[in-house]
This record gives sequence, C-alpha cells and structure tokens, in this order.
Amino acid sequence: MNRAGDPTRALAEAARVPYWLDRPVRPAPLPPLTGATSADLLVIGGGYSGLWTALLARRADPGRDVLLVEAGTCGWAASGRNGGFCAASLTHGLANGARRFPDEIGELERLGRENLDAIEATVAEYGIDCDFERTGELAVAVEPYQLAGLAEEAELARRYGHRVTLLDADEVRAEVDSPTYLGGLWDRDRVAMLDPARLAWGLRRACLAAGVRIHEHTRVAGLRRDGGALLARTVGADGVPGAVRAGRVVLATNAFPPLLRRLRAWVVPVYDYALMTEPLSAEQRNAVGWRNRQGLADGGNQFHYYRITGEGRILFGGYDAVYHYGNRVAPALDQRDATFTALANHFFTTFPQLDGVRFSHRWGGVIDTCTRFCAFFGTAYDGRLAYAAGYTGLGVGATRFGARVLLDLLDGADTPLTRLNLVRDRPLPFPPEPARAVGIGLTRWSLARADARQGRRNLWLRTLDRFGLGFDS
Repeated sequence: MNRAGDPTRALAEAARVPYWLDRPVRPAPLPPLTGATSADLLVIGGGYSGLWTALLARRADPGRDVLLVEAGTCGWAASGRNGGFCAASLTHGLANGARRFPDEIGELERLGRENLDAIEATVAEYGIDCDFERTGELAVAVEPYQLAGLAEEAELARRYGHRVTLLDADEVRAEVDSPTYLGGLWDRDRVAMLDPARLAWGLRRACLAAGVRIHEHTRVAGLRRDGGALLARTVGADGVPGAVRAGRVVLATNAFPPLLRRLRAWVVPVYDYALMTEPLSAEQRNAVGWRNRQGLADGGNQFHYYRITGEGRILFGGYDAVYHYGNRVAPALDQRDATFTALANHFFTTFPQLDGVRFSHRWGGVIDTCTRFCAFFGTAYDGRLAYAAGYTGLGVGATRFGARVLLDLLDGADTPLTRLNLVRDRPLPFPPEPARAVGIGLTRWSLARADARQGRRNLWLRTLDRFGLGFDS
C-alpha cells in the first residue's frame, strides 16, 4: 500500500502512453497516399475537426469527392488523449463568451446546445461505442473565495435558461466526497462524458462508410496554387511522395505547425497532462460516491479536471499548461515527471480515502490556444482554403460546429454562421519570441500566485484583463 500523498509508489507502474489509445483492439491503419490524385475537397488532419468536416461534407453532398489525409493515424493526437469532456459551450465557457461576444452570446449558447444534441444523435445513428453519457459537469470550490464565483456563474447560466443547481458543502460532498470541497455548481445537461479515442475511431468509420477516402501516415509538406485549384505535396511514412490537386482545402491541423505562416501569430501550442488510475474496487467507489458520474473541475486558475470512466477508473488532469519556446512541439514533451508528481499529490489531497490506489497510465499532449481561448476561423488562397484553430481544450464538442462553419466559408455562403462575430473576428496575435515566451511564463507565474493569494490578481493579470486577454477557469 502506498501512503496518501506518496506519488512515487502510486506512479511506479504507470504506462507512459495515453490510456484511451492503449487498447488491444484498435483500427488497422489505412495506407498512405502514393502518387498523384485529385479531389473536390481535401481535408488536412484526421482529428475531430477534420473528421467532422469530411463527414458533414459528404452528408451534405454525397456526390462530392472528399479526401482526408492524416500525418499519423486518425485521433492519435489531442482528439484521442483528452479528458473526454464534450461541452455545449462554443466559447470556452459562458462567462468568456459573454465578455467577448455580448451581442450574440444568447445565439451562441443556443447553437452550442443544438451542436451537443447533434453529436449525441450522430453517436446513436452510427452506433459509435464511445460511452457517451449526458452527465453534466460539477464545478467545485476548493477555496472560500471561489464560492462567490460559483454564485455568479449560476446567476449567469440561469439568465440564459440553463439548468444548474448551486450546492453547499454538504450537498456537493453527497455527490462526490472530497474534504476539499466547500461548494459546487452542477450544470446538469450541457456536458457529456465520453471515450475520446473511440469517438474519433467511430467518426473515422462513419467517414469511410459515407465514402470519404482516407490516407493515414501521409504528411502534407507543402501547399501552393495550381491554376484554379490548390496542390498539396505529400510525403508518406515510408518517404514515398504524393500529391493532391483539390478545388477546396480545409486545414485542420490545430496545434501543429501550420501550413499557413499567418497562423503562427495566432496559435500557441500548450502541453496538458493527465493521470489514469487503476479500476477502483467497490469499497473505493463507495468511499467517493460519484453515483451521477459528472465531470468535475475545480475553481482555481490552474484548475484540475477529472472524471470517472465506464470501468470505474478516475482520470485526473490539468493544473499545468506548459509552453515551450518557439512554439516547440515534439514527442519527448508528452512526458513531464514534475507534473505527474504534482498531479498525483493533488489527487490524494482531493481523495485521501483512496490511499492505496495506483495509476495505470500517465501522459501528455499538445492542445492549441489563442488569446480569446476559443476557436477562430478564416480563409486563404482567395477562399479556396478554410481553417479553424484555437479550441483551447473544448474541441471535443466545438469542432463539429467548427466543421459547419468551415464548409460554409468554403462555399462563400452568407449564412447565420458566417455572419457571427465569433466567425468574422480574429483574436489578438501573440508577440514574437522572445516576448511570447516571457509573457506566457509571467502569466503562468501570476496565475499560480493568484491561486495562492485567495484569487487576488496582480498588476500583470489586471492589465491582461483590461485588454481582453485575461483568463481564469
């Protein structure tokens, strides 16, 4: 038995791979592209954003030739290693959306609810076995100052017709028992829990059934004009070159180095980390409660998110959001022992009654963020290419909405979606290096300091707030 608060033993046998992707049965890889081909629509990227775009494109026009290429395998990156929180919010939370898009937040909330309903319907229609559960999310206060924030969130949510319940300390501990909880806010139906990798694999299968051509292990190395079309130069994992000539292109690479240089100013790749426990025993489950299986997040600036899986494991992640100088992205950065140790300590502080539980998996991965903390959209090459990026961790749900926007933009259509300020506006750019790394580092330090000082934001954070660049959970 390991001692509570002793992360070394608890982490000793944890595999250094994402739990969701560490399955004995997973889809066989599809062959890389070789030689030259053409398509009506080329989708670059096989995560949620690309998969939803390809599927919706074929459903809207079954005669459209849609080709998707993915540098790895579909769902191997952020789409297959996240926490599995599928939220209705399109704006990284109602409060963030209300600050940034006050004139249309009601419409954005309606569209977000419709989007989550449509995801649930698609999962049912295609028989996607991804443990989709409309459990809602429980925000918990772990410091006294966070209680006022929960009350404000409850008032704002009710203003837009959302079904939320404010809980006192006893009530929240009756839902999930932690001695750290002082209160909670249960958003009952705007968040679903799911298995993220199985959702990605299910969407891949749905795309294939709909007639989408998919080539995995196919990296796009360059993109240029070719008469009235675009030409993508590809390289397979075996080094064999290929090419795709397409009338329209969707760029869905999110956090990875973009094929459009302009996106480097707007997107920052940030590493997020998580742990997964072994399955809890019946006694351990009873000690925690959690009968309603909500997703959880605490109220810190450096917040934790956690949930219980279908087989009774607990995923515990968040807290650190690590940026590497020069927008660096590399497989070696998926592992960070200092963060894993911190998360294990925080886990046992949250659930001391789970003394003895071990972690089976530890992993990290890169997500994309921008200065407004929710997705932004745009076009290039005279409207022949459309892109979306900056989902900041809420892409499990919002990417389906983003796919609809991208297809409208490619059509050059004036629609209710393309008229939204959310779609028309751009976030402020990040400064170039070294100012970028210095600013992000100072912000991380300031957020940690605010958490240690009952939420009091220093001059740097107040300045960011004044310019619309501030963020808290």
